[in-house]
Amino acid sequence: MSPGASAEAVLGTAGIARRDVGPAESERASRAWWDADADDYLDEHLADIGQVDFVWSPEALHEADARLLGEVEGRRVLEVGCGSAPCSRWLATQGAHPVALDLSASMLRHARAAGTGTGVVVPLVQAGAEHLPFADASFDIACSAYGAVPFVADPRQVMREVCRVLRPGGRWVFAVNHPMRWMFPDDPGPDGLVVGQSYFDRTPYLEVDDDGAATYVEHHRTMGDRIRDVVAAGLVLDDVVEPEWPEGHERVWGQWSPLRGRLFPGTAIFVTHRPA
Repeated sequence: MSPGASAEAVLGTAGIARRDVGPAESERASRAWWDADADDYLDEHLADIGQVDFVWSPEALHEADARLLGEVEGRRVLEVGCGSAPCSRWLATQGAHPVALDLSASMLRHARAAGTGTGVVVPLVQAGAEHLPFADASFDIACSAYGAVPFVADPRQVMREVCRVLRPGGRWVFAVNHPMRWMFPDDPGPDGLVVGQSYFDRTPYLEVDDDGAATYVEHHRTMGDRIRDVVAAGLVLDDVVEPEWPEGHERVWGQWSPLRGRLFPGTAIFVTHRPA
């Protein structure tokens, strides 16, 4: 991608559409989008996510404080949708044995560079979340901070795959956009407080090129859908964390802002485990 070229320009994004999108098209769009957008995304958000840190959400909830994963020292941990892998590098500094997985080659390029730059190198795997290239029961913990889950057409398949690769008793914790956020425009200001569409409309949001092919896809699941996906995969739901916007936190991150954060949740974190 040429310097300064946006992902929309590189991919030829011409407009917005609402229609069903299957797993193959959704994966192609996500791979292309994050390959094209990785440089710009990290230029904008590196200060938010850090190089060696585990930040769950725009509410600045850190795993060092929340401890949603439990004890990680000595544990084999899979990060699903790792991006540039700051979470996996942080886990490595805590004595864990992380493996960082992402669909995007460009994001993994940044992850390799950050590993070299920080001296915290973790194994990197390029693959989609719906088909994890790992043996059954090969991880003690799995985690995802806004990675993969909102962008796949079949999130229930992701839950099944994570359950498969977890050892009995293993924990799976994932953060996604709070389902109620779907009703509101992606605007951190007052216009983002006005309901624009039905919470129950599960038609994916997508951006398309001149031929109508998806260049970006985001899928919506209601809170009930997310819970049913977890349970149907054979996992046990232990908690749903809805981080509150912290006092004094003035950072605007995309559609998340102090204005919106004081009124409704932007993030839902699902804490689950595979039964022993």
